[in-house]
Amino acid sequence: MYFGYGSNLWKEQMTLRCSSSTYQGIGRLSGYRWIINGRGYANIVPSKNVGDVVYGLIYDLTPSDESALDVNEGVPFAYTKEMLGVDFWASKDSSCPIDVTREGRRCDMLVYIDRERTEDDKPKEEYIIRMNWGIKDGIEAGIPKDYVDRVLRQFIPEVGRKEVEEMARKQALSFEDEN
Repeated sequence: MYFGYGSNLWKEQMTLRCSSSTYQGIGRLSGYRWIINGRGYANIVPSKNVGDVVYGLIYDLTPSDESALDVNEGVPFAYTKEMLGVDFWASKDSSCPIDVTREGRRCDMLVYIDRERTEDDKPKEEYIIRMNWGIKDGIEAGIPKDYVDRVLRQFIPEVGRKEVEEMARKQALSFEDEN
């Protein structure tokens, strides 16, 4: 099980990158803070602030999906892979939002983290587009809107430039690091 907290909130991107992956529900990682790092992409950093959490979508991955995701995530240079304890709410019906106010089930899940670039920065323009598509999918799945407004919108404006949509779709299909 994989915890996607950045542009992999966008279900279409996950289908493009990991064709056998299946959406399973919502996850919440406690003790971390969501940021955009110096590369211009999402990251999570440990936080001592009580109440800091990161929400994401959970996907079941085959070994070939995980290998494809490793390439798209730039393992081991951009991100490392870790198993972390995540609160999990399973989706019973993908057309209905999940109620994350009830108690979730704790599971160890695969999480991609950049332990080197941990300072807040600005997102790449094409990433704003992909994140907004992912935010839409995340809210529809049941990720709390107040989390999106309070955390993600600090870094991701609601509108991206239309001219970069083609680049965003290209990056979704086969990511190429611009750095």
